[in-house]
Amino acid sequence: MLKLSPIIEQRADPFIYKHTDGYYYFTASVPEYDRIELRRAKRIDELNEAEPVDIWHKPDTGPYSDLVWAPEIHFNQGAWYVYVAIAPSREIKDNLFQHRMYVLRCKDANPLTGTWEFLGQLDTGIDTFCLDATTFEHKGQLYYLWAQKDNAIEGNSNLYIAKMDTPDKISSAPVMLTKPEFDWEIKGFWVNEGPSVLKRNGKIFISYSASATDENYSMGLLTIDDDLDLLEPANWHKSKEPVMTSCYEHGVYGAGHNSFTVAEDDDTVILVYHARTYTEIEGDPLWDPNRHTYVKALRWDDNGLPVFGKPSLQE
Repeated sequence: MLKLSPIIEQRADPFIYKHTDGYYYFTASVPEYDRIELRRAKRIDELNEAEPVDIWHKPDTGPYSDLVWAPEIHFNQGAWYVYVAIAPSREIKDNLFQHRMYVLRCKDANPLTGTWEFLGQLDTGIDTFCLDATTFEHKGQLYYLWAQKDNAIEGNSNLYIAKMDTPDKISSAPVMLTKPEFDWEIKGFWVNEGPSVLKRNGKIFISYSASATDENYSMGLLTIDDDLDLLEPANWHKSKEPVMTSCYEHGVYGAGHNSFTVAEDDDTVILVYHARTYTEIEGDPLWDPNRHTYVKALRWDDNGLPVFGKPSLQE
């Protein structure tokens, strides 16, 4: 088994999407937390050398003027959309930042050269800290999946799902799918965040990240048969153990905030995630820039379930 090296350094919360034009589109949190950056390439291993393009820069003041976190780029209903969490400042209230989710749209074919329109906040009907939204389609229905604080539940964030009629608005009440509850989800902070969706083998999988963003950061998994109601929490199975954790043997720590894409063969599922190569972090881990982007091929067991393996190894 070969040890992995990062494909892009200092890019946390990585998201890679392969479009019908044959390009891989990459975006992630930049260390300055001040902009949304896109790059594209014909191969995943060429993304590191691809020229980054800044498609949006935060204003100096206002409700979306600081801490630009975890953008994702999607192609929904004929246009490009970026979903991103942004705060009004770095002020912490009730032990949390004040992020809300925002949406940008580009109607041009090439999102790196096209015009981006800032559509504003995506309102979930819950006015609390929220982040890490993603979208996916199933049986012709678009869904919104995200992390948000519930003031009645202990912890920073839970995972919610809702239907969308248009890519910038939800059209059903939020439904909570999971909250931090297991020991590995509550180390440092009580967190369920960074959901990502994978459809394969008659099932829908939602991976997510839990605990503090240091070496305790780990990944969990929700699973549902794809013919069941996605808005019924009882239909989802939650893994009691993490599916990926820090690898102390090979020095890759805090693996998490993943996404999924496919390899050049359009079939092999590629796991995309960030991790660090050391644990000696001075101060808050959020200000340490050295969360790097890794990729590896996902494996499958005899039951058709994904095997994530170690973050340090190709298998």
